[in-house]
Amino acid sequence: MDFRSGRRRGEEGIAVVIDFLLSNARLVLGVGGAAVLGIATLVVKRLIERAGRAAEDEKVEQKMVESWEELSLASASPTLIGKSLEGVVMKEVAKATKPHRADLCEKSSLDIQPKSDVKPKRLQLCALTLQERLLQFYYTRAVLSPVEVHRVQSLALDICTEIQGFLHTRHPDMPLGEMSLGGSLLDDLEVVRADHTCLLVPLQLEASLWRLIPGEETLLTHPLHWMVRRVNLEYFPRGRSYWDRFLVGGYLSSEALVNMLSKTVMETMNWPSISSTLDCLVRPVLGGPELSLEIRPEDPEGGGKGNGNSPLFISMIPVLREEDVVLTCQPELTAPWVNAWHLSLYPSETQRLTQLDESDSGCRRNVLKTLKAVCKLNPALRPMPSAPLANLILHLSDRESDWSDGSLEVRFQQCITELIGCLEQGVLHSYFKPVVNLLGSLSEDQVDQMGFMLYCAMSEPEILLI
Repeated sequence: MDFRSGRRRGEEGIAVVIDFLLSNARLVLGVGGAAVLGIATLVVKRLIERAGRAAEDEKVEQKMVESWEELSLASASPTLIGKSLEGVVMKEVAKATKPHRADLCEKSSLDIQPKSDVKPKRLQLCALTLQERLLQFYYTRAVLSPVEVHRVQSLALDICTEIQGFLHTRHPDMPLGEMSLGGSLLDDLEVVRADHTCLLVPLQLEASLWRLIPGEETLLTHPLHWMVRRVNLEYFPRGRSYWDRFLVGGYLSSEALVNMLSKTVMETMNWPSISSTLDCLVRPVLGGPELSLEIRPEDPEGGGKGNGNSPLFISMIPVLREEDVVLTCQPELTAPWVNAWHLSLYPSETQRLTQLDESDSGCRRNVLKTLKAVCKLNPALRPMPSAPLANLILHLSDRESDWSDGSLEVRFQQCITELIGCLEQGVLHSYFKPVVNLLGSLSEDQVDQMGFMLYCAMSEPEILLI
């Protein structure tokens, strides 16, 4: 066959077939299969091109052997992360995508010249630098409007007041502190939508009757799973403290406390009456380990699907504080241990980021919000929690000194590269608790999907900003 004579004529047809295979393979074969098929297709295309030059190149057979060795290496690996295929994937993706992007930009410019002076969106994106795209994405997709934040915070504070008043009336002897809002919405770290906030319920324990036990000193040996022990029982017998009724095996049970609040607050409060007072629909989310409320502001016109119908979820979290230690009562994080309390590192991480940005007018929080928005909007990256992203930036801050606004592009790409390495190893250490692996909750399939998406973003970062 004479590949040389038909090469120019068939080049476009081959490209169409390749694009069709790559765009539909993921639906049938999954992420790993799509990656292997993509590599194999590109290698076969390269073999066809080399065969056309067989008469001119006497060493074509040796190069074909090397190409098929690459193909056999790829096909022998079922996953991208676990088998270290990042070199092959990144090389082939870079070769395949860069010409397509140039062609798209060239075709767009040719199409619009005879019609009008208005530039298509695709051409505008091609003309923007990555720094400009990141800033555009940050201000249009990540940042919340002050009006929306104020509305949600006001609604959450009203519900907080209702719950605190109810508990004070129903259980006047329960030693509770002043309830308050907490979480990323209050710290200006919420992105895309203001759809979640936390209601912190501080418990007041007698210092002489209770002791917080670090996780490393308990039988659980988990650094984030602390316990609260009842002490001095020989001098102050059981019953002297209000919280003694939630003792299980000599420890304050987080599960027993959550069950009590669920029955007292979630199942007893008159939510229809509160909904009528606040002009919104408030209902508890029952059936799970969390103390959660769902709030849907009423649409005055009814049946609309505007921002007013976006649900807001409020998590009610009992909290224990002792100096810089913050323990939260969240059985969903400490299961199956009924006596375990979760050590929250979020306040320390947020405070550290704020201090670093204030010291050098840095953009660490902006980078974090951009990464969170990217993960929240991308289905493949959605399982990534926010804690690993914050800790990744804290680790980078120890090695990199330039966090000015002009370095947003460099730091964003560096975070992507570092995150790929962490996913490949399956480990991202906590900044304040290095023995804690923040990626331990992710499944192998989730790691594979996130790794594949981030590998592609190495050569084409704009795919994360769509």
